[in-house]
This record gives sequence, structure tokens and C-alpha cells, in this order.
Amino acid sequence: MAESGSGPLSGVRVVELAGIGPGPFAAMLLADLGADVVRVDRPGGAGLRIDPAYDITNRNKRSVLVDLKASEGVAQVLELAERADVLLEGYRPGVAERLGVGPEECLARNPRLVYGRMTGWGQQGPLADTAGHDIGYIAITGALGMIGPPDGPPAIPANLVGDYAGGSLYLVIGVLAALQHARSEGGKGQVVDAAIVDGTAHLTAMIHGMLAAGGWQDRRGANLLDGGTPFYGAYETADGGYMAVGALEKRFYGEFIRLLGIEQEAPSRDDFAAWGELRTAIAARFKTRTREEWTAVFQESDACVAPVLSLREAPRHPHLAARGTFVDHAGITQPAPAPRFSRTPGAVRRPPAQPGADTEEIARDWQAPGLLAPPPADPAGAPPAGPSRIQQKDAAS
Repeated sequence: MAESGSGPLSGVRVVELAGIGPGPFAAMLLADLGADVVRVDRPGGAGLRIDPAYDITNRNKRSVLVDLKASEGVAQVLELAERADVLLEGYRPGVAERLGVGPEECLARNPRLVYGRMTGWGQQGPLADTAGHDIGYIAITGALGMIGPPDGPPAIPANLVGDYAGGSLYLVIGVLAALQHARSEGGKGQVVDAAIVDGTAHLTAMIHGMLAAGGWQDRRGANLLDGGTPFYGAYETADGGYMAVGALEKRFYGEFIRLLGIEQEAPSRDDFAAWGELRTAIAARFKTRTREEWTAVFQESDACVAPVLSLREAPRHPHLAARGTFVDHAGITQPAPAPRFSRTPGAVRRPPAQPGADTEEIARDWQAPGLLAPPPADPAGAPPAGPSRIQQKDAAS
């Protein structure tokens, strides 16, 4: 069936050329907000070795199977691009052009198309043609160097800071801004170059301002927000759990040490020379009770203390459960769409798209009969195509 109106982007058509990582996540965000996202899957898969039924980043999408190395496959993508508002791709620079589905070809068919390009290093620069991963992108921007203890290596924040924050979110922002322009009077389509290194660097804007003003030291574990202060960090509990403390403001700090039970013996927080002693006192006190016990102590207080939960524990937190921050759909517990809208709420409408499962439906809804050509062969045992240019060399390059 055709997608029902749900979310503020209802009516917006998006073509996603299959990849892995930040590209699919960006397309999922648009789909969660109501866009009709058609994922163009390749024979053999996009390289992420996970059962497609569990790939949440493909929820709320529909899929067609297209071989872009065949002329009929290129024609099918251009047919979709002609009917779309947005196209997203994550190949190495030049690959889409060599395939015949680059910006020039697509914009010639649809002058108002927003062509979003998701890359790690960007379309230009000395590293543009090299492979990469999140860890490398955030390393050269200074973001990775800020995270972790002062006496150890940087801590790896999964792929949240680069791929998703610096990549996916900036691609979505860029696409929506370009879409607004394209739909305005006299507006035209354009190319959005969303590079993870650019987005990640942009995320550090406030820190660069503090660094220039002398309010931030260019080293780990020595600053207000990186664990340098004893009242902003994580402390182990008696059962091996952890509590996160963010009592920065003095009035919140006062409540923190009162509830922690060290109000009388704790040295002044304004005495920098005594911060080591203060950190030791806080750590020793947290070790006297379990994480659950400390959670009860700080429950609903303004001490800015919270338990450090695992991914499986998070959906059961009372606050997140009350807000419906996580939902169960198609047998999978997953984050609900965000942010929230009062008039046009998003929703999880469909389970993860199965490669090629929606071809007839899409051909009808998008009035794209060319999609009904015989599907590309996918011989058993054929090696999967390489993942998107962001993380490895693209198979189409």
C-alpha cells in the first residue's frame, strides 16, 4: 500500500542509494519524519553483514533491487530521480558520475532535485579518495583527542560522534535547507556535500571558543566538561555499576554532596588544589552502596546524578518508559522517532525494508514502470558488494 500521511515530511520523496552507516541513518531520519524513502538496494547487499529484518536504520522505507552496473539499472535510478525531491548517495567521489547517476545526470532530469552526498573526507582534499572509518574522521578534527582520561588513550565513542552526529545529522540539515530553497519561488535543486570531518569539526565550535578565550586546555581530562572536575564524571558503585555526576552549578553541587553524605568533610569545590582530595572522597562514598541504592537516593533531585545504564537497560528507565522514548515494533525494541511534533508526529510505520520487496508497490505509487523490468540476478553464494565509500572502498569504484 502507499504510505499514509505521517510526519511533517509526508509527501516528500527520497531516493537512497544503498550504503551502510550514516547514509542509511540519515534516510531513516527522513523516513521517520514521514518522507517516502525508496532504498535502491544492490544485488548481494550493501556490505553490512546483518539480517535485513533487524537493520533498524531501514525502517519506514521501501526497497527496490537495482544493478547499477547495468544500463537498465542506471535508467531505473534516473527514472526515480526524476520523480523524487531528494536523492542520497554515499559513494567515493566520482563513483556516482562513473555509474551515470551523478548530480549532472540527475539534475538534468529533475532541476529541483536535492542531491545529498554523504562522505567521510569530503568531495575534495588529499584524503578524499581514500578509505576511512568514524574513528579516523573524529581523530583529525580534534574531537577524539578530547575524550578519555588524561593518563590513557582516547576513549572510543562508538561511531556516534562522527558517522551519526557529524555525518547523518548534518546531511539531514543540509538536505532540508536545500529542499526549502528548491521549493521557494525561483529556487532550484543543488548538491549537498556533507563530509563527516566538516560536521564533526563544526560540533566543536563552542570548545574552540573556550580554547581561544583561555577557558579550555588543549588536553584530555583537564577541563569542565571532560572529566577534569571531580563533580563532572562517572563513579563506580559497590556492585561494579556507575553513576554519572554532572553537578556543575553550585546550587546543584550543594544538593549533590548533601545527598551523597559528604557535606561536612568535603573540601571546598573552589579550592583547585584540593580537587584530588574531593575526587577521592566522592569515589569512596559511591563505593559504599550499589547503583540501584544510589539511584534511589538521587531520584527526582536536582543533584544532576543518573545511573549509567546499558543499551538493554535503557528502555526500562522509568522516565524513558513514561515518555515512550523506546518502542517495540515488529519484535524489535528500538528508539522512537525524534524529535516530536505537536501536529504532525512521526511514527514507526514499517519494519526494516527487505531488499527488492516493494518493487511493484513503488512502481505504481511513483508511476515508474521501468522498475518492473526483470530483477537483476543474485546467484547463490555470490560475494556481497562492498559497503559505502564512507567506511570501505565502494564495490562500484
